[in-house]
Amino acid sequence: MITSLFRYNSSMNHIKTYAYNHTPLKFDFKQTVERFFVEEIPLYTFTGTGNFLILKIKKTDMSTWKLVTVLAKATGLQERDIGYAGLKDKNATTIQYISLPKKYEKELNKNLTTEKIEILERTYNKAPIKIGHLKGNRFSIVLHDIAENEAKFFNTTAKKMQVDGIPNYYGYQRFGEDSRSYLQGKEIAHSGKRLKGSKEKLLVSAYQSYLYNKWLASRVKLSAIIRDHKVEAAAKKLQYPLELVKVLAKQPQFFKLFIGDVIMPYPYGKSDYVKEMQQSAQAFEQKKISPTGLLCGANALRAKSDAYHLEEAYDDTDLNTLKGDRRFAWIWPQDVETMYDTHTKKLTVEFYLPKGSYATTFLEEIGKFSLKEV
Repeated sequence: MITSLFRYNSSMNHIKTYAYNHTPLKFDFKQTVERFFVEEIPLYTFTGTGNFLILKIKKTDMSTWKLVTVLAKATGLQERDIGYAGLKDKNATTIQYISLPKKYEKELNKNLTTEKIEILERTYNKAPIKIGHLKGNRFSIVLHDIAENEAKFFNTTAKKMQVDGIPNYYGYQRFGEDSRSYLQGKEIAHSGKRLKGSKEKLLVSAYQSYLYNKWLASRVKLSAIIRDHKVEAAAKKLQYPLELVKVLAKQPQFFKLFIGDVIMPYPYGKSDYVKEMQQSAQAFEQKKISPTGLLCGANALRAKSDAYHLEEAYDDTDLNTLKGDRRFAWIWPQDVETMYDTHTKKLTVEFYLPKGSYATTFLEEIGKFSLKEV
């Protein structure tokens, strides 16, 4: 262990940092119902029998919250009695699964009239759907104004990311229209008051996500420094002991692990700590494990040793109104396919991401520019 030699350099710049070092690409992205498609993949197969109706719903121009409101109105149910696995954006065509008590099916059939909702399939289950009850999401996104050579490079890069993985940043959608909702969340978290309603909880979680993104950017940056410099130059730039940088540089994967990092089997499993860097690095390169970042809160598991020093600057111990958690810092896109139309200069990209990950984060890592419209 090199803890006694290790010092955290807090002066590093923590803007969003991309892991890959290719030249930026040019393409036009807009999140609309015609160009952005997402389908939820359930966590498990439904039983086909039971007291809960399971609806596979296709919706356009409608948020999940609005969908729940519409279903509650049609059935006479309370919104809390309608189950869903995750939130889906309004500006997209989305397919997701919804549960409600089976005895309200007649009211649903009679009163659901909106053209924005199409019920694709129905089945039944013994338990309702709850938040997080999904494996991941399949995406199909149409990009405009991309040159043929850039489309080819896009495909090559996306396939490489399928093998090597990407940093699992929260997308810009998490932080509101002005990208500053986390500031309200910070204020609420520091007030010490109990959270009122889903809006305050969302704002505080945006602050939680902001701190996580800052931590992740700092880890991506230090990993890039080790990749892009000789060990002596990297040690000087990072102000780390040469012995530590030599050990880090021997790790085969891009995102460097430190003693005390909290790791989990991928894509799910029980948390553990990095105790021996090379052994963990090998498992990481083989996609058996992935490091996790802190979502600070009352019961969150903290890193130890060297990794704790890297995490500490982004841990707000005053944020205890939420339970806290860990989030995979590194993920692997799957089933990546692209189709290019030379006449229209449109590229359709299809891929799968594990739950909680953002399609826009994947596209930004390829394009190397923010997709958020100013």
